[in-house]
Amino acid sequence: MSIKTLLLTSLFILNLSANERIISLSPSITEILFALERGEDIVATSAYSLYPEDAKSIPVVSEHENPNLEKILSFSPTLVVGQTYNQAILDKLKHFNIKTLTLNLKSIQDIKESITTLAQTLNSHQHKQLITNIDNAVLKANKNTNPHSVMIVYGLREDLRRATYIAGHDIFFEDIIHECGNTNAYTENSTAQPVLNYENIIAINPEQIIILHSLATEKDADVKQALQNWYNLPTRASKNGKISIVDESYLHIPSHRIALTIERLCSEMKF
Repeated sequence: MSIKTLLLTSLFILNLSANERIISLSPSITEILFALERGEDIVATSAYSLYPEDAKSIPVVSEHENPNLEKILSFSPTLVVGQTYNQAILDKLKHFNIKTLTLNLKSIQDIKESITTLAQTLNSHQHKQLITNIDNAVLKANKNTNPHSVMIVYGLREDLRRATYIAGHDIFFEDIIHECGNTNAYTENSTAQPVLNYENIIAINPEQIIILHSLATEKDADVKQALQNWYNLPTRASKNGKISIVDESYLHIPSHRIALTIERLCSEMKF
């Protein structure tokens, strides 16, 4: 092969990589793609893809778990990346000969492995620093010298008679609880996201309750009243004065920014 042919072949391969048309089916994947410096290749994404700022201008083809097949196809993607809960739509796309990738983003280890898998798929080398940042956050986690039981609640609600979703097992929030030197107040053998009523919460009787408040989806929540309602429940957390609300946007997103979540929640769990 001549030098000229070799150069032309190399340029062709590089051009194919540069012209990748990627659709992300979750905010987490969108964030990771930008961190891998492939944000410019994203042609469409899912609702609530708010970080980084450039992600907000990308067309949306998917609500949380209901991607629109016709919209996806209209963007002529070369790669569609989703999470395990997107498997049904990803399977349908295979019938159209569209390359797909399914990522599992449940535990800290899953997140690290998924970042590596996505980077390898895209021939990116940016993942190493992202993994290092997560590992460093775990190493620096402020281990609690006074271990206690922690309940992490998804979403801020004023009416505690409604179903309350909490962090269960085999999920990164439980990993963080353990890395911070504490225990998950929820001990039943159930799902990663158990649904409780206020009587269940009283029965579990956590020593600390951390409520994850999303400013993007819960703009109208009365924060002061909701917190007071939580303190009205007879739990050890209420007695200890250890019920708090955290609202950093990255807390809900299992991406490379979990390094920030580890640091933030370990700080919140310190007695």
